[in-house]
Amino acid sequence: MRRTLRPAVFLLLLASPPAAAVAYGQAATRLETVVIVGGQEPASPIPTLFANSASNRAVSELLFLPLARLGPDNVTSGDKGFVPQLARSWTRRDSLTLVFEMDRRARWQDGTPVTARDAALAINLARDPAVDAQTALLMRLVAEATAPDESHLVVRFTEAYDEQLYDAVYHVYPLPAHLVDTIPRGALAKSAFATAPVGNGPYRWTRRVPKQQLELTAYDQFFLGKPGPRRVLYLTVGDAEARMNLLLSGDADVLAAPGTVSSVARVTADKRVRVYPMPTTIVGYLSFNQRDPADLNRPHPILSDPAVRAAIVKALDRRGMVQATFGSWASVPEGPVPQLFWIRDPGYKPAAADPAGARAQLVSRGWTDSDGDGVLDKAGKPLALTLNYPSQDAARGQLALQVQEQLRQVGIRIEINRLDGPVWVERRNRGEFDLDFAQGAMDPSPAGMVQSWSCAGRGGANKAYYCNPKVDSLLALALRAPKKEALSLYRQAVRTIAADAPAVFVYTLTTPMAVNARIRQVELIPVAPWSAVWRWAPGPSR
Repeated sequence: MRRTLRPAVFLLLLASPPAAAVAYGQAATRLETVVIVGGQEPASPIPTLFANSASNRAVSELLFLPLARLGPDNVTSGDKGFVPQLARSWTRRDSLTLVFEMDRRARWQDGTPVTARDAALAINLARDPAVDAQTALLMRLVAEATAPDESHLVVRFTEAYDEQLYDAVYHVYPLPAHLVDTIPRGALAKSAFATAPVGNGPYRWTRRVPKQQLELTAYDQFFLGKPGPRRVLYLTVGDAEARMNLLLSGDADVLAAPGTVSSVARVTADKRVRVYPMPTTIVGYLSFNQRDPADLNRPHPILSDPAVRAAIVKALDRRGMVQATFGSWASVPEGPVPQLFWIRDPGYKPAAADPAGARAQLVSRGWTDSDGDGVLDKAGKPLALTLNYPSQDAARGQLALQVQEQLRQVGIRIEINRLDGPVWVERRNRGEFDLDFAQGAMDPSPAGMVQSWSCAGRGGANKAYYCNPKVDSLLALALRAPKKEALSLYRQAVRTIAADAPAVFVYTLTTPMAVNARIRQVELIPVAPWSAVWRWAPGPSR
């Protein structure tokens, strides 16, 4: 079976009982509330509407359940190693067919039973590119999902491969068919359901104040048990220092990834806060736009040249930048390979920076400093590029300044655009950038690289329009291959991507999860960080 590195899942158990519970409908006190603060708004934490947003997906874990979750070893292949959720069990009819038996205890929060029809509806919606092209790309090998009765879901695949069960349960969460099936496809985001979703998880939607907070309340009829925290508040705060102050003042209880190494040091010095290191699927990278931002039908006038992209990679001291910014909380990846990928090469060491070699490579491509102003130019055009990053991320801001200075020394002028989060997303989606400082939480399976690093992903998660048919072929072969052969194929794909230099792969993170010490029984699951919050036990300040 394909395996990732075993993640560190931290479980803190203390003898103290949880805070006194209140019945649903009563106002929860501050002591009974868990306050999470983040920099990105979970505007649509609803399955099929995630829009590649980590905050959307994380908060949705409190509202909705999948058919099954990955087990503690993060095994994505085979039919074992998964933890039942809405499906109590599953069997294999043949090499192309899985049959799930639904847990009949599960209820939607309006009292309606969760049935196989709900799961079939969601899977078939996810297969439709008009609903979500990126999810449809991941679900491309699913032929159909049917519900012969309320208790049994049948999922058929177009071919045999090891990650059939993973594809059926990870990418798609069941939706309430009795509320959703009459909504026209493509209209879910603007529907009444999206405004006030009805879930089947431990918390129910209470209210949302756009760009400020989302409030969820415990659903005591949750079939897996009564939630401990009576309320969960998710605060959206764009300024990193303000997020830190909320945590250290006790006004917030949880802060994921406090940011730079200096910020983490502030948190760890405060005895009222505990820091839990959580391995992740996060990769941070500077994406090179291979299309002209002024006209996406034309190649980029500078960055369409792979030699120029490779020279930029060569010029940067990635190890030094990552060490200065994150300390031991991050490392430089070979390519789009986060810490939890089982294909990660433990012996990989990034090449040392070579500014002289980078400048010589640029000169060989016709870029010289003809006017002596310190900036290389070619045919009267300076080697000047913009770099966009979201203002709420202090770490990327610090790294952007280092990139600017190091590239200045080889004759490249970088203009940094520090953009408000929504503006950054809009420009990224429209391809209005030269360099975009992206940070992605990748799928647990390396097969998910097809989203951002394949020809089929262009225009979706592949915002820079990178395309190499050789990479596509290697990813397709790896998905269908036995583990040993798949490992070699995936690593070939990663090396090919790195050689093409579609991006500067800067870091892969271990997330410092800062949690107020008054929260007991803290359990954090790397691929679904908030899914166990309902088992936490908030109490008085300690």
